[in-house]
Amino acid sequence: MELTDIDALRAYARMMNTLDVSHIEPLLDEKVRYASQWTMGEIPSKQEFLDHMKDQLLESKQSDSRIYAEIARALAWGHNECVATAQAEKENLIATVFITLMNGKIGRIDMCATPHPSETMRSGEYPA
Repeated sequence: MELTDIDALRAYARMMNTLDVSHIEPLLDEKVRYASQWTMGEIPSKQEFLDHMKDQLLESKQSDSRIYAEIARALAWGHNECVATAQAEKENLIATVFITLMNGKIGRIDMCATPHPSETMRSGEYPA
């Protein structure tokens, strides 16, 4: 079965909502690139991304600051769908995540401040 943009976004949202990287791991290209507008540089590989996310998710578990990842629509950066993320409560929106597929796998993940998740069309779908 071919991976679609929405399937990839749901896998990312599921990972964030359950704090478990196993939901996205098999969908990642070995050379996946991860970028965040809050940090310098990019993470250039699957293993480095997984290590980074495991650390981030562990921090969330330990802080009891729940993450909410919701499927949304935003016509930006060449995409139609995205994930709107929030922390501690569903209305405390913090970032918009876009995923780009390459060769049938997730090739790029971008965590963005623009457009702000409040500017997206939120769906109410929180994959778990």
